Parts: sequence; structure tokens; C-alpha cells
Amino acid sequence: MSDNVDMKKAKEVFGTLVHMLDTRDWKYEKHEEKLLIKSGIRGDDLPVEFIVIVNPKNQVVQFYSSLPFRMPEDKRVEGALAVCIANYGLVDGSFDYDISDGEIRYRLTSSYRQSQLGEDLFEYMIMVAAATVDKYNDQFFMLSKGMMTIEQFMEFESNQ
Repeated sequence: MSDNVDMKKAKEVFGTLVHMLDTRDWKYEKHEEKLLIKSGIRGDDLPVEFIVIVNPKNQVVQFYSSLPFRMPEDKRVEGALAVCIANYGLVDGSFDYDISDGEIRYRLTSSYRQSQLGEDLFEYMIMVAAATVDKYNDQFFMLSKGMMTIEQFMEFESNQ
């Protein structure tokens, strides 16, 4: 596919995403030139900030939510284990972990190559991502602060 066709399709997908947010009275920042949306919701304890990017090169919609803290250096190996433990049980999406700086972020991606993504899918992506981040961010945070051990994290996960 040519770059013009890729960009046309990406803008169409972006328009569908924006329309879904507008019809549901969602508050967000729109950056049309980057095909990017910034928004968030209030979780049970910690806020869930996220960005959604329409990527014309790869023909995917990417949802990212970085947790609002980083694993301290002395907890980074435990953080890596916790991310692996959490990812094993996830049905959709995954947590990414940068062991060099302790950043944890949730990622959910859906391809629109030779398909049409609708508003219901975008709403699903946001709701699943928000629920997943909200479920785990407190656990990752407590682990990072020494308020939970990796064994307790494993027990939390096994009870889900």
C-alpha cells in the first residue's frame, strides 16, 4: 500500500476513535497531526492516564498507559518478575517493563489491516486497559515501596 493510502486509512480510523469518544462525552486531548489521543480516568486509587496512537506504517491502533511511578533500582528484579507473573494471566494486552529505569506500562494493540475497526472495539480497548491497569497498579506500587513482597504478589495473582 502506498503512503497516501496508508495515511488516508489511518485518518479514517482516527476519526472513528474520536467519534466514539465524542458520542460518549469523553474528555480528551486530540493531536490530529500525530494521530494521537491523550486521556485518562480515575482508578480506585491511582489515576489511569493513557494515550492512543493510530500508526499508519504498521496499520495498528496502539493503547499505552504508563503507571505513575517507577520501580526503584533495588526493586527492579522483583518488578520484572511481577510483570511476568501479571502478563501470564492476562487475556488481552500486556505490561511492558523497562528494567533500566523501572517504567511499567500497559499496552494493547489492534490491527486495522484489511479490516474496519468500530467504535465498540475502541470502547472495549479503553475499558479493558483501564480495568487491567487499575487492577494491577496498586500491586506494582506496593511492591515498589516494599509494602508487598514478590511472594504476596504471586499470591494475589493466584487468587484472581
